[in-house]
Amino acid sequence: MSENRQSRCVAIAAWAVRLCFAFVFAANVQCALGFALMPEAYMGAYELAGASGRVATQGIGVAFLMWNCTYPLVIWQPWRHRVLAVVVLIQQVVGLVGESLIRATLPAGHDLLACSIDLFITFDAVGLVLMGASFAALLFAAKSCNKRR
Repeated sequence: MSENRQSRCVAIAAWAVRLCFAFVFAANVQCALGFALMPEAYMGAYELAGASGRVATQGIGVAFLMWNCTYPLVIWQPWRHRVLAVVVLIQQVVGLVGESLIRATLPAGHDLLACSIDLFITFDAVGLVLMGASFAALLFAAKSCNKRR
């Protein structure tokens, strides 16, 4: 394989990482802004009400924004910021495991809350697979290119 074709493989894999991480980032930021700026639209799904429910929902939105500060550098230069990509993947695992544990301990009779948590679990699982697979492809492409040189 020519050196040009090898670097093209890495470039394509890097773009796959960018697209997958950007998709998850955009969805997370959209959710975060919704929670932070329009908490009343989400409070009911989490059985929250009143001023304390509004503030708790806004706090979740702010936490989402904080969580997503790691994404832009990975999206910009995935190979250069691969350690940060691993941090993003670990954060995704923590979120998925944490949400799953919360869901598993939810008592019966909270159907709307359970559905809301299930949506986060599903999205985080899909995001983890997309980001993890694209990042693994980048590492594989880079390793393959180095072996052939």
